[in-house]
Amino acid sequence: MSPGQKVSKTVKASTRTTGSKSRVTKPKEPKKKEQEKKEGEKKVHKTHSKVGIILVRGLIGIRKDIKGALFSLRLRRKHACVVVEDNPSNRAATVKCKDYVTYGELDDATLKLLLDKRGKKDPVHKEYYKKFFLLHPPRGGFERKGIKVPFNKGGALGYRGPKVNDLIKKMI
Repeated sequence: MSPGQKVSKTVKASTRTTGSKSRVTKPKEPKKKEQEKKEGEKKVHKTHSKVGIILVRGLIGIRKDIKGALFSLRLRRKHACVVVEDNPSNRAATVKCKDYVTYGELDDATLKLLLDKRGKKDPVHKEYYKKFFLLHPPRGGFERKGIKVPFNKGGALGYRGPKVNDLIKKMI
């Protein structure tokens, strides 16, 4: 290019012929859904709710990957309970173990009761330092269909939402 030439930016328009008429189409603009998706990726939803997870079934005869996920959640004994943050990594490990645990969102009253009854305090720092809680079997038993059926079908396994608070109160 010589210094005297102008550089022009032009938008290419494509022509398409259909039968006897030809049509000029404009270049495609990004769709609104794609733009909303890109904007949605920027938003990070941080939930600081606590999730209570209880190991309902024993560890005998389970697959190694599920056993590893249970150990990473600090669930090593039957009727053990842990309180974890609700984040994607904990949620994925819990969903992987859904056939052996029951879980749901804890409220503040149940968490306080759990810490008072089963938590161990550090005498120097006045904080609770126990990472898991060993509970009794529930008074009155689990749900009607037992520990091999999901909660939404009348059993005890899987996600139970805020009803996990009632189960923990029966097990303290």
